[in-house]
Amino acid sequence: MQNFRDLQVWQRAHSLTLSVYRLTSAFPAQEMYGLASQMRRSCVSIPANIAEGCGRDGAREFARFLEIARGSASELEYYLLLASDLHFMAGADRDKLAVDLTELQKMLASLRHRVMAAPLSQIEAHDS
Repeated sequence: MQNFRDLQVWQRAHSLTLSVYRLTSAFPAQEMYGLASQMRRSCVSIPANIAEGCGRDGAREFARFLEIARGSASELEYYLLLASDLHFMAGADRDKLAVDLTELQKMLASLRHRVMAAPLSQIEAHDS
């Protein structure tokens, strides 16, 4: 069983989640149960699915949870665009989060590929 806290991809996803929480706390009050909630939910899903996948048996199950995390990352990508278009965040904030999210999506894809190619026990703690 892999310790999810050791995975760089989980660490980056957790950091992104903290950033999204900070950013959405400044959204208009009427959005706390709307767009802010959706952004937080999709973002939290990324590290949560990485963690859950690490607790499962076998590479195939872990890879499935990485795919779910990738789907949540794509969902967040849209929410960032929407929040920016609605002027709920500055362009610089959106750009920073978008760069971080794109890097995270690449890391998830790379890790999934490696998980499918090798047993989970052989996945290094310093994933790409």
